[in-house]
Amino acid sequence: MCGRSSLTKNEKELEERFNATFYSDELESYNPIPNFNVAPTHYMPVITSSDPEHIHIFRWGLLPFWSKDEKIAYKMINARVETILEKNSFKKAVQSRRCLVPMDGFYEWKRSGKEKLPYRIVTTDQEIFSVAGIWERWKSPEGKEIYTFSVITKPPNEIMEGIHDRMPAILLPEQEKLWLDEELPAQEAIQLITDYPANNMKAYRVSKRVNSVKENDKTLIEAIPENNNTLF
Repeated sequence: MCGRSSLTKNEKELEERFNATFYSDELESYNPIPNFNVAPTHYMPVITSSDPEHIHIFRWGLLPFWSKDEKIAYKMINARVETILEKNSFKKAVQSRRCLVPMDGFYEWKRSGKEKLPYRIVTTDQEIFSVAGIWERWKSPEGKEIYTFSVITKPPNEIMEGIHDRMPAILLPEQEKLWLDEELPAQEAIQLITDYPANNMKAYRVSKRVNSVKENDKTLIEAIPENNNTLF
């Protein structure tokens, strides 16, 4: 599962990286960045297949169009690549509503004895990378529209397999336009999701403060010694 990430870059850096611009009203309404501890239900930037020239602000936790209420979103933060074409919750979205989810790191917890130790994982060849995602527009019974997304996950590569059994589906820069291509069939788009080169990734221990979604400052992304089990 990928349930926590970071995006510490500013809007200018994101616009330059993806050659896309924010809608000022969305940015002013949510102002989601920088965010050192992105968690489900947070509003974050995405680039969609329907509007690749702009960066939108969607909520993490997919709400399928058929959902009766918003509670299901907490169970829909990830979509497994192995079953995404089979699940009713995801199969229509992956056909025509694909998106890029920008990150500059993600967190995962490694079991060590009776405790779980948090690690931050980054790419060493990109300051900002993109994860394959899907998005939906949901309308509540009262007529309120909410735009949401889910992060696609895959089995771990070499650097992740010692930490966790899943990882986000990180795309290579040259794959991003293809992932957003609405004319590319879903079956072919899924084939883009392969192992990101482990030698272009780095994992390091971070403070247990990241365990709490209430914590959100730049010290969360700082490395701590492997033998440091402090809570702070």
